[in-house]
Amino acid sequence: MGYVLSAVARVLEQPTAWGAACEMAVLAGPLWAAALLGLLLGWAWRPRWAAGLVATADSHPAPPTFATLDFWKSQLPARIRAPLTQYIGAAGPAPPQQEDDSSLLGSSEMANEQLAVGKDDLVNLWRLVEGRDGGPAWIKMMEKALPTMTYQAWRRDPQTGPPQYQSSTIFENANPEEVRDFFGDDQFRMSNKWDDMLIYHKTLEECQTTGTMKVHWVRKFPFFCSDREYIIARRIWKLGGAYYCVTKGVPCSSIPRRNKPRRVDVYYSSWCIRPVESRRGNGGLTACEVLLFHHEDMGIPYEIAKIGIRQGMWGCVKRIEPGLRAYQKARAAGEPLSQSALMAHINTKVGDNFVRGLESNDDQSDIVEAEEKPAKNRVARFLVFGGAVALACTLDQGLLTKALIFGVARKFVGQRNTL
Repeated sequence: MGYVLSAVARVLEQPTAWGAACEMAVLAGPLWAAALLGLLLGWAWRPRWAAGLVATADSHPAPPTFATLDFWKSQLPARIRAPLTQYIGAAGPAPPQQEDDSSLLGSSEMANEQLAVGKDDLVNLWRLVEGRDGGPAWIKMMEKALPTMTYQAWRRDPQTGPPQYQSSTIFENANPEEVRDFFGDDQFRMSNKWDDMLIYHKTLEECQTTGTMKVHWVRKFPFFCSDREYIIARRIWKLGGAYYCVTKGVPCSSIPRRNKPRRVDVYYSSWCIRPVESRRGNGGLTACEVLLFHHEDMGIPYEIAKIGIRQGMWGCVKRIEPGLRAYQKARAAGEPLSQSALMAHINTKVGDNFVRGLESNDDQSDIVEAEEKPAKNRVARFLVFGGAVALACTLDQGLLTKALIFGVARKFVGQRNTL
């Protein structure tokens, strides 16, 4: 601050305009150096789109694409970019676009949903099933049974967020494919009334390649609560003989929020459906287990919600078993599958290497990626350190200022070394 004030005083002391201009240039020099340093630091941590502006040593220099409309349009969020693309397309022919995930999903908005229901969600569900998620211990809530169904439920309270629930439901004389279609069939869910809380459903988007769906639900709550609205995305993976079904809440700009029904943003309800041995002891995998992991923020105080869920849980669960048997009879009678049940048939196959990699915490792909970066990192470190030297030489404010600048530069260079 003292340097700036003294420089301003020197400008005012100049008797001529030329002298004042020269002093102002001297004053602006360190500011330009600081701006240059900021540019260098920003370039060292440049985003992925900036990497294309730098030609590699074995390629020809790339033309400056940053001046084109497509370049700036590609930096916008997908939800802004899609309407803009449609508007430009109406005015004239759209330029060819590079194939990405949105081409598989049929819309740019569904591309966001695939990112929301992707590999990380599968890994998280797998760890929940295997008990390796690192969360708090589960507290057993209840254990109930019907002649052809057994049910157990647990709860745990994380440090933040709503209570989490885990349940294990075993259906006798059922296979995973039937149970997968049963839980994914929204039409049967409403027509059979086994889930009498669901009063409205509509499929908003669907992907015929991955089976990803975005669905609009409205669920009826008790009289003292308003109904709840859900925008959920779901996707199914097949791992061996088991199906991993991830369902979670996602944002949706095309459906505006309303006071009633109240929208639930935090929603997670995912299953692992797998064959298990029958409790009748016949030695065959004639039963099917559904491991459910569920939590949602319904806008109700957590303690009150826990009491209500505990009291009403078994009443809701025991209606599933007759619903499943009715579904099996309808399938045996040859009734056609609904569209949502057909979408449940589209699964992403996962190989055994995926599980082995998770069990061994194999991060080989990250190591390979890190080994490909040093050439670029050396250039970035050189630019950062060079900018620090230039700035330190420009500011003639003693050793303390220069030591601070070099310390900051060394810290950034050290961080780049760890990447």
